[in-house]
Amino acid sequence: MKIIVESKIPFIKGVLEPFGDVEYLAPGEITAAAVADADALFVRTRTRCDASLLEHSSVKFIATATIGTDHIDLPWCESRGITVANAPGCNAPAVAQYVISSILYTLSPEEKPENLTVGIVGVGHVGRIVEQWTRGMGLKVMLCDPPRAVAEGPEKFVSLSEIAEKCDVITFHTPLTKSGEYPTFHLADSDFFESCRRFPLVINSARGSVTDTKAMIAAVDRKLIKKPVIDCWENEPEISIDLLDKAIIATPHIAGY
Repeated sequence: MKIIVESKIPFIKGVLEPFGDVEYLAPGEITAAAVADADALFVRTRTRCDASLLEHSSVKFIATATIGTDHIDLPWCESRGITVANAPGCNAPAVAQYVISSILYTLSPEEKPENLTVGIVGVGHVGRIVEQWTRGMGLKVMLCDPPRAVAEGPEKFVSLSEIAEKCDVITFHTPLTKSGEYPTFHLADSDFFESCRRFPLVINSARGSVTDTKAMIAAVDRKLIKKPVIDCWENEPEISIDLLDKAIIATPHIAGY
């Protein structure tokens, strides 16, 4: 069995060798020609797994060392009998560290962390850790997670509009979905930014399209929000240079590292 592994995945060297012939490639080297005779792929978000990469390959298994799977064409893979596995929670502490560090870095000299209210939108693997750590630091915390509110009861959850109204920091930790009862595509849109009342710091270390790029740029220009912290961008790697210029912290989707 031939296994191709993205070389940037940490701690993986030596793990798969008992199961086949392993080749480590940089993300840019994982091409249709490179995977043509491969049986399995181990990737991260840089590798788009769809027909253009896999049409003429023998790949039957894809593992992504990420929580999200939006870089994988799941319906196409299913139609071709390709099994896909992801790794929920694998990099959650790293993303939480990124968020906490960003909050502390962006504090003004007169601000104290314990005076801030943090709104966490999406309280899954990452959001739970951000909640635990920010509460431990003495920050006030508000949680928005409609699926959990339905499953567990609404008592400890608030609406997105209440997050916008009452929070000094708003950090997003949802998957990217465009359908279903609670789609997250452009969850932070122009209406959301219009309803922000406390000139908040907005952090996107979830998925780029959870926030509407044009709406966020307009919100910064109109001083509805502070210069944002952006790790995940719409249309990666063809990102908005305007948003890049406006961000106080701008990173290339590496919070999980």
